[in-house]
Parts: sequence; structure tokens; C-alpha cells
Amino acid sequence: MRTDTRLPELWGDIWYATGETLLMVAWTVIVGGLLGLLLGLGLYLTRKGGLFPNRVVSAVLNLLVNFFRPIPFIIFIAAVQPAARLVVGTGIGMPAVIFSLILASMFGIARITEQNLITVPPGVIEAARSMGASRTRIAATVLVPEALAPVILGFTFAFVAIVDMSAVAGLVAGGGLGAFAQTFGYRQYDTAVTWVCVIILVAIVQVVQFAGNALAARILSR
Repeated sequence: MRTDTRLPELWGDIWYATGETLLMVAWTVIVGGLLGLLLGLGLYLTRKGGLFPNRVVSAVLNLLVNFFRPIPFIIFIAAVQPAARLVVGTGIGMPAVIFSLILASMFGIARITEQNLITVPPGVIEAARSMGASRTRIAATVLVPEALAPVILGFTFAFVAIVDMSAVAGLVAGGGLGAFAQTFGYRQYDTAVTWVCVIILVAIVQVVQFAGNALAARILSR
């Protein structure tokens, strides 16, 4: 183990790597979150007893989610490299990592969204239907608002998982704190650099977790 450290001279690079991590996570949460929300809505609405029950569509959506969701990200990021080359033009680097993160998070967020939508009391939906509201209007103005607080908590949980997955970016030269900690900390036996990266990642997660909990609590109190 090294008794010295390069930490003082690496602070500028550490903050740059922090920005890369935030950029990857932000793109993933926005795009992957939106796609996952839509996919989760599709899972809920087309299931048996849903507002738009469709056995075939429901089976296809469940098959997609169940196939991709359990794949460990370290394997997933390598498996989707050909697709990344087609979509973003490269199989390595930050664009490829963001593409992989969006796909991986989309399927996890879809299942989280579906599970939170199931918690909406059926009586609320039936009351809206008895008042003559269309199925589309019920989905947009009743279903989603009723499940908003648990959905926010679910997205907060997904954020933590996305930060964790972003640490694997170093495998495809994607940058970020995970890659930085591997290159300048772990591989060079510099524990100070490694732990600074860990502390920054934990701080990011704690801030988002606190904000998500506060927002969900505020919505529930209305």
C-alpha cells in the first residue's frame, strides 16, 4: 500500500470526473426515466383488469422487461455495444455509456412504475369511470397523480442504482468518478483518491435521496 498520495494534484481531475458522472446520470434519469415511465404505464394499463387490457401487448411488454432487467450491467454494457454503435456512432466513451444506462434503467424504472401504479385504490378509478371520465383522462388525471408520491420514491431508488451503474463506465472508457477511482485510486494503490471518489458519490446520493423523500412527503401531505 502506498504511504503517499497524488490527491492534491488530482483535485481538478476529480471535479471534472464528478461533472462527467452528473452528466451521465442526468441524461439517464431524464431520458431513461421518461421511457421507463411510459413503459410502466403500458404494463399497468394493458394488464388484466387495466384500463386498456390487451393480453398480447401485455405479454410482449412483460417479456421485454423480464428479459433485460435481470442482466447485470457489467454484462449489459458489453452486450449492447453493437446497438450503441448504430445509434450513437461508437461503442465506447461517454455517449455509449449513456446509451447503455438509458436502456438498462428504462426496464428497471418500468417495473418500479408499474408496481407503484398498482397501489392506487381501485375505488378511485371506478369513481372516475362512474362520473363518465374517459380511460385516457383517468390515466392522465387520476392514475398518475394518485401514484405520484410512490413513483417519486421509486425514481429516487432508481437514481441510486444509476449512480452505481455509472461506476462501471470505466470498462468502456466512459469516464466519471467510477473510472477515475479505478484508474488513479485502485490500480495505483492510492486509497485517499479512492475514498474521496466514494465520499463524493455518497454525497450525491444522499442529496438526491433527501430531496426525493421531501418531495414525496410534500405531495402526500396535500
